[in-house]
Amino acid sequence: MRAMLRTVNRVALGLVGLVLVVVGGAVLAVGLGVAPPSWWIHDGPHDVLLSTAERTRWRDETWWWPSVLAVLTVLVLLALWWLVSILRRRRLGEVLVDTGDGAGALLRGRALESVLAADASRLDGVSHAHAHLTGRRDAPEAHVRLLLEPHVDPGDTLDHLTTESLTHARESAALKALPAEVRMRTAKHRAERVS
Repeated sequence: MRAMLRTVNRVALGLVGLVLVVVGGAVLAVGLGVAPPSWWIHDGPHDVLLSTAERTRWRDETWWWPSVLAVLTVLVLLALWWLVSILRRRRLGEVLVDTGDGAGALLRGRALESVLAADASRLDGVSHAHAHLTGRRDAPEAHVRLLLEPHVDPGDTLDHLTTESLTHARESAALKALPAEVRMRTAKHRAERVS
C-alpha cells in the first residue's frame, strides 16, 4: 500500500506540474507576442482568457450549477484524501505476538519501539536512538535512527544493532522476522585544542 501511494503521489504531482508548466508557458509565450495556433484559448497579449459571454453562457441551464458543484466537490474530496494520506502517520499501533496456544496476544507498538530505542541507545558509541514500527501487526518493520559519536565505526554499530537490539526485539515479540531500515548520522563536535 505504501509503495502504491508513493507511486500515485509521484504520478499525480508530475501530471499537475506538467499541466501547469505547459499552460503557464503557453500563456506567457502568447503574452510576449508569440502567435498562438487557431485552436488556442486566447488570441493575443490583450485578450482575456474568459470573455463575459463565455463566463455567462451556461448560467441559465438547469444542469450547470449542480454539475459545477459536483465536480468541485469531487476535486475537494480527492485533494483532502491526498492530503490526509500524506500526513497520516504510519506508526504501528500494536504487534501480534504468537503465544503458541493459537490465541495470540497484542503488544503495544509504542512499547516495543521504546524498548528497541532504549536497547539501541545502550550500544557503545550511540548517543541517541529513535525507533518506530510500520507495516502490519503480524509483520512489523522497524525504522531506527541512530546518532553516533564521532569516534564510532558505523559498520560495527550496525552489526551490534542487528545481532543484539533487533534480535532481542524480534525474539521477545516472537516474530519470524523483523526487517529494519537503519539511518545513522554522526553527532557534531567541536574541534579539540592542541597545546
